[in-house]
Amino acid sequence: MPHRPAGWWWDALLLAALVGLTVALASGQFLGLDRAVADWADAHRPAAAYWLARVLNYLGQGTPLTLLAAGLGVLVAVRSRSIRPVLPPVAAFVLTVLTIGPLKLWSDRAAPTASVKPPYLPEPDTVQIFHTDGPYGVSYPSGHVANSIVWYGLLALLLPALLRTLHRPVPDSLIMAVRVLPPVIVFCTTTYLGWHWLTDSVAGLLLGLLLDRLLHRVPWDDLPLPGRLRAWDRPFTSTP
Repeated sequence: MPHRPAGWWWDALLLAALVGLTVALASGQFLGLDRAVADWADAHRPAAAYWLARVLNYLGQGTPLTLLAAGLGVLVAVRSRSIRPVLPPVAAFVLTVLTIGPLKLWSDRAAPTASVKPPYLPEPDTVQIFHTDGPYGVSYPSGHVANSIVWYGLLALLLPALLRTLHRPVPDSLIMAVRVLPPVIVFCTTTYLGWHWLTDSVAGLLLGLLLDRLLHRVPWDDLPLPGRLRAWDRPFTSTP
Protein backbone atom coordinates (compact mmCIF):
# COMPACT_ATOMS: atom_id res chain seq x y z
CA MET A 1 0.00 0.00 0.00
CA PRO A 2 1.53 3.36 -1.03
CA HIS A 3 2.09 5.99 1.62
CA ARG A 4 -0.54 8.72 1.49
CA PRO A 5 0.62 12.19 2.62
CA ALA A 6 -0.73 13.02 6.07
CA GLY A 7 -2.07 16.46 6.85
CA TRP A 8 -2.36 19.49 4.61
CA TRP A 9 0.12 21.81 6.33
CA TRP A 10 3.01 20.67 4.10
CA ASP A 11 0.88 21.38 1.03
CA ALA A 12 0.05 24.83 2.36
CA LEU A 13 3.73 25.44 3.12
CA LEU A 14 4.78 24.46 -0.42
CA LEU A 15 2.13 26.73 -1.94
CA ALA A 16 3.12 29.62 0.34
CA ALA A 17 6.79 29.13 -0.56
CA LEU A 18 5.98 29.21 -4.28
CA VAL A 19 3.90 32.36 -3.91
CA GLY A 20 6.53 33.96 -1.70
CA LEU A 21 9.32 33.18 -4.17
CA THR A 22 7.29 34.66 -7.03
CA VAL A 23 6.55 37.83 -5.08
CA ALA A 24 10.22 38.15 -4.08
CA LEU A 25 11.36 37.82 -7.70
CA ALA A 26 8.78 40.39 -8.83
CA SER A 27 10.21 42.83 -6.26
CA GLY A 28 13.75 42.27 -7.52
CA GLN A 29 14.98 39.81 -4.89
CA PHE A 30 17.29 36.89 -5.82
CA LEU A 31 17.92 38.26 -9.32
CA GLY A 32 21.59 38.81 -8.48
CA LEU A 33 21.84 35.24 -7.21
CA ASP A 34 20.23 33.94 -10.39
CA ARG A 35 22.65 35.92 -12.53
CA ALA A 36 25.68 34.80 -10.47
CA VAL A 37 24.75 31.12 -10.75
CA ALA A 38 24.09 31.42 -14.49
CA ASP A 39 27.40 33.23 -15.06
CA TRP A 40 29.31 30.60 -13.06
CA ALA A 41 27.71 27.78 -15.04
CA ASP A 42 28.46 29.55 -18.31
CA ALA A 43 32.14 29.86 -17.34
CA HIS A 44 32.42 26.21 -16.21
CA ARG A 45 30.76 24.31 -19.03
CA PRO A 46 33.30 22.38 -21.12
CA ALA A 47 31.99 20.41 -24.08
CA ALA A 48 32.08 17.02 -22.33
CA ALA A 49 30.15 18.33 -19.31
CA TYR A 50 27.68 20.13 -21.57
CA TRP A 51 26.78 17.01 -23.54
CA LEU A 52 26.60 14.82 -20.45
CA ALA A 53 24.25 17.30 -18.78
CA ARG A 54 22.20 17.62 -21.95
CA VAL A 55 21.71 13.85 -22.21
CA LEU A 56 20.82 13.53 -18.52
CA ASN A 57 18.37 16.41 -18.82
CA TYR A 58 16.18 14.27 -21.09
CA LEU A 59 15.10 12.53 -17.89
CA GLY A 60 12.75 15.48 -17.40
CA GLN A 61 11.10 15.53 -20.83
CA GLY A 62 7.36 15.73 -20.21
CA THR A 63 6.04 13.97 -23.34
CA PRO A 64 8.16 10.78 -23.07
CA LEU A 65 7.41 10.59 -19.34
CA THR A 66 3.69 10.98 -20.02
CA LEU A 67 3.76 8.20 -22.61
CA LEU A 68 5.84 5.96 -20.35
CA ALA A 69 3.47 6.42 -17.40
CA ALA A 70 0.41 5.93 -19.61
CA GLY A 71 1.91 2.77 -21.11
CA LEU A 72 2.78 1.41 -17.68
CA GLY A 73 -0.72 2.24 -16.47
CA VAL A 74 -2.26 0.31 -19.37
CA LEU A 75 0.05 -2.64 -18.76
CA VAL A 76 -0.87 -2.78 -15.08
CA ALA A 77 -4.55 -2.39 -16.00
CA VAL A 78 -4.41 -5.39 -18.33
CA ARG A 79 -2.51 -7.57 -15.87
CA SER A 80 -4.67 -6.64 -12.88
CA ARG A 81 -7.94 -6.54 -14.87
CA SER A 82 -8.71 -3.08 -13.56
CA ILE A 83 -9.27 0.28 -15.19
CA ARG A 84 -7.95 2.05 -12.11
CA PRO A 85 -4.20 2.05 -13.01
CA VAL A 86 -5.03 4.22 -16.04
CA LEU A 87 -6.60 6.94 -13.88
CA PRO A 88 -3.41 8.36 -12.24
CA PRO A 89 -1.62 9.14 -15.54
CA VAL A 90 -4.75 10.84 -16.88
CA ALA A 91 -5.10 12.91 -13.70
CA ALA A 92 -1.40 13.81 -13.72
CA PHE A 93 -1.58 14.94 -17.35
CA VAL A 94 -4.59 17.17 -16.69
CA LEU A 95 -3.05 18.58 -13.51
CA THR A 96 0.30 19.43 -15.11
CA VAL A 97 -1.30 20.96 -18.21
CA LEU A 98 -3.55 23.18 -16.10
CA THR A 99 -0.73 24.44 -13.86
CA ILE A 100 2.75 24.44 -15.42
CA GLY A 101 1.91 25.96 -18.81
CA PRO A 102 -0.38 28.75 -17.55
CA LEU A 103 2.12 29.70 -14.84
CA LYS A 104 4.86 29.98 -17.45
CA LEU A 105 2.78 32.29 -19.65
CA TRP A 106 1.60 34.35 -16.68
CA SER A 107 5.08 34.87 -15.21
CA ASP A 108 6.59 35.69 -18.64
CA ARG A 109 10.24 35.16 -17.75
CA ALA A 110 13.00 34.57 -20.27
CA ALA A 111 15.69 31.91 -19.87
CA PRO A 112 19.35 32.74 -19.17
CA THR A 113 20.15 31.94 -22.82
CA ALA A 114 17.67 34.55 -24.14
CA SER A 115 20.42 37.16 -24.58
CA VAL A 116 22.49 34.90 -26.84
CA LYS A 117 19.71 33.47 -29.03
CA PRO A 118 17.13 35.13 -31.28
CA PRO A 119 15.37 37.47 -30.64
CA TYR A 120 18.32 38.52 -28.43
CA LEU A 121 16.73 40.11 -25.39
CA PRO A 122 18.89 42.81 -23.73
CA GLU A 123 21.11 41.27 -21.06
CA PRO A 124 19.52 43.07 -18.04
CA ASP A 125 16.01 42.03 -19.15
CA THR A 126 16.57 38.29 -19.32
CA VAL A 127 16.48 37.75 -15.58
CA GLN A 128 13.33 39.82 -15.00
CA ILE A 129 10.02 38.18 -14.19
CA PHE A 130 6.74 39.62 -15.54
CA HIS A 131 8.60 41.52 -18.26
CA THR A 132 6.32 43.01 -20.92
CA ASP A 133 8.66 43.88 -23.80
CA GLY A 134 9.46 41.40 -26.55
CA PRO A 135 8.18 37.84 -26.94
CA TYR A 136 6.87 35.76 -24.09
CA GLY A 137 9.33 33.97 -21.86
CA VAL A 138 8.38 30.55 -20.53
CA SER A 139 11.18 29.88 -18.07
CA TYR A 140 9.36 30.19 -14.72
CA PRO A 141 8.73 27.70 -13.22
CA SER A 142 10.91 24.95 -14.69
CA GLY A 143 8.62 22.45 -16.38
CA HIS A 144 11.38 19.86 -16.54
CA VAL A 145 11.83 19.87 -12.77
CA ALA A 146 8.10 19.88 -11.99
CA ASN A 147 7.43 17.15 -14.56
CA SER A 148 10.22 14.95 -13.25
CA ILE A 149 8.80 15.05 -9.72
CA VAL A 150 5.22 14.38 -10.83
CA TRP A 151 5.89 11.65 -13.38
CA TYR A 152 8.60 9.75 -11.53
CA GLY A 153 6.39 9.89 -8.46
CA LEU A 154 3.66 8.32 -10.58
CA LEU A 155 6.05 5.67 -11.92
CA ALA A 156 6.93 4.87 -8.31
CA LEU A 157 3.20 4.27 -7.74
CA LEU A 158 2.66 2.07 -10.81
CA LEU A 159 5.92 0.10 -10.79
CA PRO A 160 5.20 -1.74 -7.51
CA ALA A 161 1.74 -2.59 -8.83
CA LEU A 162 3.32 -4.15 -11.92
CA LEU A 163 5.86 -6.08 -9.85
CA ARG A 164 3.07 -7.45 -7.66
CA THR A 165 1.26 -8.83 -10.71
CA LEU A 166 4.52 -10.60 -11.60
CA HIS A 167 4.86 -11.89 -8.01
CA ARG A 168 8.12 -10.00 -7.66
CA PRO A 169 9.32 -8.23 -4.51
CA VAL A 170 9.08 -4.47 -4.38
CA PRO A 171 12.46 -3.12 -3.14
CA ASP A 172 12.03 0.11 -1.19
CA SER A 173 15.45 1.24 -2.42
CA LEU A 174 14.30 0.98 -6.03
CA ILE A 175 11.17 3.04 -5.40
CA MET A 176 13.18 5.67 -3.53
CA ALA A 177 15.71 5.86 -6.36
CA VAL A 178 12.95 6.31 -8.94
CA ARG A 179 11.39 9.12 -6.93
CA VAL A 180 14.55 11.00 -5.95
CA LEU A 181 17.41 10.56 -8.42
CA PRO A 182 15.81 11.79 -11.68
CA PRO A 183 14.40 15.03 -10.16
CA VAL A 184 17.76 15.81 -8.52
CA ILE A 185 19.60 15.21 -11.81
CA VAL A 186 17.12 17.31 -13.78
CA PHE A 187 17.24 20.14 -11.22
CA CYS A 188 21.05 20.31 -11.49
CA THR A 189 21.35 19.89 -15.26
CA THR A 190 18.61 22.32 -16.26
CA THR A 191 20.28 25.03 -14.16
CA TYR A 192 23.82 24.12 -15.21
CA LEU A 193 22.91 24.22 -18.92
CA GLY A 194 21.54 27.75 -18.59
CA TRP A 195 18.08 26.67 -19.71
CA HIS A 196 16.58 27.92 -16.46
CA TRP A 197 17.53 30.31 -13.70
CA LEU A 198 18.18 28.76 -10.31
CA THR A 199 14.92 30.14 -8.94
CA ASP A 200 13.06 28.68 -11.94
CA SER A 201 14.25 25.26 -10.85
CA VAL A 202 13.38 25.96 -7.21
CA ALA A 203 9.88 27.01 -8.26
CA GLY A 204 9.55 23.85 -10.36
CA LEU A 205 10.63 21.83 -7.32
CA LEU A 206 8.01 23.46 -5.09
CA LEU A 207 5.24 23.10 -7.67
CA GLY A 208 6.20 19.51 -8.51
CA LEU A 209 6.19 18.46 -4.84
CA LEU A 210 2.79 20.08 -4.34
CA LEU A 211 1.27 18.31 -7.37
CA ASP A 212 2.90 15.02 -6.36
CA ARG A 213 1.35 15.24 -2.89
CA LEU A 214 -2.06 16.00 -4.36
CA LEU A 215 -1.88 12.99 -6.69
CA HIS A 216 -0.78 10.67 -3.90
CA ARG A 217 -3.68 11.84 -1.74
CA VAL A 218 -6.23 10.36 -4.15
CA PRO A 219 -7.63 6.98 -2.99
CA TRP A 220 -7.24 5.40 -6.42
CA ASP A 221 -8.58 2.01 -5.27
CA ASP A 222 -11.76 3.51 -3.82
CA LEU A 223 -12.85 6.07 -6.41
CA PRO A 224 -16.44 5.43 -7.55
CA LEU A 225 -16.65 4.17 -11.12
CA PRO A 226 -19.59 3.78 -13.55
CA GLY A 227 -21.45 0.49 -13.38
CA ARG A 228 -20.32 -0.55 -16.87
CA LEU A 229 -16.73 -0.66 -15.59
CA ARG A 230 -17.59 -2.94 -12.67
CA ALA A 231 -15.94 -5.91 -14.33
CA TRP A 232 -12.69 -3.91 -14.40
CA ASP A 233 -13.08 -2.44 -10.94
CA ARG A 234 -10.30 -3.96 -8.87
CA PRO A 235 -7.74 -2.36 -6.56
CA PHE A 236 -4.20 -2.05 -7.86
CA THR A 237 -2.18 -0.17 -5.25
CA SER A 238 -2.74 -3.00 -2.75
CA THR A 239 -2.98 -6.01 -5.07
CA PRO A 240 -1.66 -9.12 -3.29
